[in-house]
Parts: sequence; structure tokens; C-alpha cells
Amino acid sequence: MRYVFVIILLLAIVGCQQQDYSPKPRGFFRIDFPTKSYQEAQTGCPFILEIPSYSQMLDDPNEDAKECWKNLYFPQFNATLHLSYFPINKSTSFQQLTEDARTFAFKHTTKATAIDQSRISIPEHEVYGIQYLIGGNTASNYQFFVSDSTEHYLRGALYFNEKPHLDSIQPVLEFIKSDIKHLIHSVKWK
Repeated sequence: MRYVFVIILLLAIVGCQQQDYSPKPRGFFRIDFPTKSYQEAQTGCPFILEIPSYSQMLDDPNEDAKECWKNLYFPQFNATLHLSYFPINKSTSFQQLTEDARTFAFKHTTKATAIDQSRISIPEHEVYGIQYLIGGNTASNYQFFVSDSTEHYLRGALYFNEKPHLDSIQPVLEFIKSDIKHLIHSVKWK
């Protein structure tokens, strides 16, 4: 009887040791980024720019789209950079276009944690503008406009084709932001 009691006691001690069975945190898929390389885009519009070789530039498919509105698709990342070109004239003034860009960027205020603005100045190409870095779980985290302030105006807005979740898209956002900065620095007016 004594041996049975000792065996049961030993089994109870060994069987009741604390083990951590907490669930593992949710993870995200590994993202393989392509090598950065750029090519000149044939837009047929009054501007020239360089786009990443792993992207596709197509005409905007919306029925309200103007002639030189383009979409730069990043299929690997499920993202689209919407580009809208406007000629500056009496019906579309520079002041009106820049105010529209500011309004579109600040529409994200309700979800944004911050909206940082910085100037774009590339005097050798007569390209000037503002970029908006929008923090938080917003529909668009990066927007910009560039212009020569007399004839040409180009606005861009980056959207991911999924529910906004900044933690999961942050690495891709940083990768694409560098592509957009290259695109901006390559803009030349015709």
C-alpha cells in the first residue's frame, strides 16, 4: 500500500507541473520585395515619368475619368497609385487644384493619427508640390501633388485594395513610398 501511495504522489507531482499553453501571436506572411528598377512610362500625356518595372500603368477605368488620369498598379502588393493630371487654365486654376488636393488629404482626419506635409521642390525640372504622409488606419496613407504652377498639375493618391490595417501594410507602404518618391523626382513636363 505504501508503494502505491508513493507512486500516486510522484505521478501527481510530475503531472501537475506548470506548462504554458498560451496561444501564439497572430503573424503575417513574409513579403519578398522585388529588386528596384525603373522604366520610362509611355503615358501619351503632357508629362514623362519613370515607374517601377514591377508595376503596370493603365488608363483609369472609371467612367468619370479624364483623358490623362492613370492608375499605377502594384499587383504583387494589391495597391494602386491613382494619378490625375489637369492642365492649369481659366476653368481649373492652380489655387483651386491645390485646395482640392489638401481637402482630399484631410478627408482622412477622422481615422488618421497624424497628417504630415512636406514640400517637394525640384527646380531643375520645374516640379514643385506637397506630399501628405497620413498616419493611422486610413484608406490612403500617401498623397501628393506636383506642378509647375503655370501649365501642369499632377496629383497622386496611394490606396491598398484591402481593409486598412497599418501594422500589416507598413513594410509594403515604405517600399512603395520610395518608388513614388522616385516617380516624383523623375517627372518632366512636355
